[in-house]
Amino acid sequence: MKLGTVEHGGRAIPVAVRDAATVVDLSPDFADMVALVEAGPEGLEAARTRLASGPGLALSDCRVRCPIRPVQYRDCLVFEEHLVNCGVVFEAATGRKMEVPPVWYRQPIYYKGNRLSFIGDGEEIIWPNYAEHLDIELELAIVVGRTGKDISKEAAPDHIFGYTILNDVSARDAQMAEMAGQLGPAKGKDFDTGNILGPWIVTADEIPHPAALRMEARVNGARWGGGTSAAMHHDFAAILAHISMSETIHAGEVIGSGTVGTGCGLETGRRLAPGDRIELEIERIGVLSNRIVRPG
Repeated sequence: MKLGTVEHGGRAIPVAVRDAATVVDLSPDFADMVALVEAGPEGLEAARTRLASGPGLALSDCRVRCPIRPVQYRDCLVFEEHLVNCGVVFEAATGRKMEVPPVWYRQPIYYKGNRLSFIGDGEEIIWPNYAEHLDIELELAIVVGRTGKDISKEAAPDHIFGYTILNDVSARDAQMAEMAGQLGPAKGKDFDTGNILGPWIVTADEIPHPAALRMEARVNGARWGGGTSAAMHHDFAAILAHISMSETIHAGEVIGSGTVGTGCGLETGRRLAPGDRIELEIERIGVLSNRIVRPG
């Protein structure tokens, strides 16, 4: 089942996707997508029932929005090819060699991002006024479906509600400057419209774990790169097990995989420009499409 959020009649409502042209309003049962996720298996069953028998809404009469407002947001770095490729760029720019640190192989590396800056499919990316180098990052993301703590790797897949596409838009010049401070990304990642999810959440019962999905990034119709989520060095079970050590993970959280190899322009020497149309595609989920606008 594909789930999401649309704007219809002046309000945001959770929906289930019936077909390419039709969605079904779930708001009689759920105030928003977080409420559906928190309802657990019973919530999914109620959504399936309404999808089968409820009246449809024409998708053309709606505006797709971010499928869920994350309760918490974390982003990982689990694709080795991406890390190696970025190391080559870093060395060329600074003259300092960057090797993959041993800790990266031992455990998932992640940071907590700005959960309040998310937008959805079709919405505009506003170029931050302090940056000159903007980039995309093609990622697979999960929505956590069950609250838990000290989750084992074996039990972790049962905590995945569903999968969606994440574009972790990055201001590379700000990121490069601040990472020297050794405290992780800040204004390189934190700006309005800098995090994008969608277009839909595909429920976990439709995608076997560990996910092995083809991923592709395109800009203005030209392929920039991509790969497969099967290349994740740490799968989402390992990620959930690590993050939840002595820490409660809540239903409705969003966790990104990090960028698939060649899933950003930095790796291949490409740079975005105002007006560019970005399309990130992951099989079985869809295409997340957004345009960049630079004010002034």
